[in-house]
Amino acid sequence: MLLWINGPFGGGKTQTAHEIRRRLPGSVICDPEHVGFGLRRTLPPQLRGDFQDLASWRQGVVEVLDLALTRHEGVVIAPMTVTSSPYFAETVGRLGELGHDVRHFTLLAQRETVLERLRERGLGRLLRYATGRNASSGQDSWAVRQLDHCLERLREPEFAEHLWTDESTVSKTADRIAVLAGLTLLPNNEGRLRTRLRQARVGVRSIRLD
Repeated sequence: MLLWINGPFGGGKTQTAHEIRRRLPGSVICDPEHVGFGLRRTLPPQLRGDFQDLASWRQGVVEVLDLALTRHEGVVIAPMTVTSSPYFAETVGRLGELGHDVRHFTLLAQRETVLERLRERGLGRLLRYATGRNASSGQDSWAVRQLDHCLERLREPEFAEHLWTDESTVSKTADRIAVLAGLTLLPNNEGRLRTRLRQARVGVRSIRLD
């Protein structure tokens, strides 16, 4: 089974994916973003754009996830924002056409909720400052500029199943996905402090400086 977790940037996809992996033995995360950044880094800076516009990304994601789903016995989790209907068909849709059990979920929240979550990721700005990179404010970030477009597009029926997360924790969102997908997660016996520390580590590992 493939769990594709969609949603706006800053919407909680990565944290939810790691929560499911933590509590679902045998599951793995295969992040399509890694394929994209690999392709992006092979290009001169002046030619770098949205890697989803590259046919090689869309084809590569299908090839990689098809291999993982065919050879790996456990559930495969792919956290990735896709808002383009054609690109969605070429990736998520194509994997279903290949015969895989694809379960797609879109995490949604009100604009103010997502902005607050993005502000909470301020550690990224500290790291950019420490490495000498330009530390622009969250309001000027690429994620914020894309937010309205993402929220508008992802509300469309083609991107269901929709899960609103404004009042939900990461753990509860993972539980909801598991129920809808017919999966059983291990109980969440983690304390609040440990949860915050673990989620902070996940956040730091997901920061992109280029």
